[in-house]
Amino acid sequence: METPYVKLKVENRVGYIEFFHPNKNSMPSDVLSQLGQTIISAGTDDKIKVIVLKSGGNRTFCAGASFNELIAIEDAETGKQFFMGFANVINAMRKCPKLIIGRVQGKAVGGGVGLAAATDYCLATKYASIKLSELSIGIGPFVIEPIVSRKMGGNSMAQMTINAETFFSAEYGKEKGLFSEIFETTEALDDAVSALVEKLSGYNPEALAEMKKVFWKDTQYWDQLLAERAEISGKLVLSKFTKKTLKRFR
Repeated sequence: METPYVKLKVENRVGYIEFFHPNKNSMPSDVLSQLGQTIISAGTDDKIKVIVLKSGGNRTFCAGASFNELIAIEDAETGKQFFMGFANVINAMRKCPKLIIGRVQGKAVGGGVGLAAATDYCLATKYASIKLSELSIGIGPFVIEPIVSRKMGGNSMAQMTINAETFFSAEYGKEKGLFSEIFETTEALDDAVSALVEKLSGYNPEALAEMKKVFWKDTQYWDQLLAERAEISGKLVLSKFTKKTLKRFR
């Protein structure tokens, strides 16, 4: 069994943050915690001028929340703390003083869509279809709603949320603003990411940091907002509907 990990590799002033879980890059609490801390650390590392967020493997960028961990939740506070893992990662990305470039090689589900949306600029392959499946399992994309709505618009957020069992294409993601560019192959994606971050790493870091603040203007209240959303999800995960559904999908 492959071991989950979060790694930071620094090359040519670029910090490559890679996360992995053998179950389609799903996100249990420990991986979320490591990811959030790694983003914070990279943001304070003077050797790093720009960050790339990526996942291991070839097929799935991120399958979202770990169903095994969700099933085991037995009280609302534990539920809130689990969903705070996603909230903390999004807020770490938001507050990071360095630009974060997303590299999405495959499908993104639920919280995985939230991670892609929280990058400052996101590139993907044509295989990077997206789905917000939360309503179908009895909860909702409450924590990631602010960032997905901000990046893709409220109508797109509603469309994906209501059509909870539908994968939307990478082209849809580009049309709605989640992805800036899409590529035919992972190799082409990696070439484009490398070319972009090589340019960005040579720009004035002070100017990049100031632009990052502009990109995220009017989000100062998100610490409280995402905590409130995590509390909603933490309660819903205890419902009989959700427990029954999660066991079926497990």
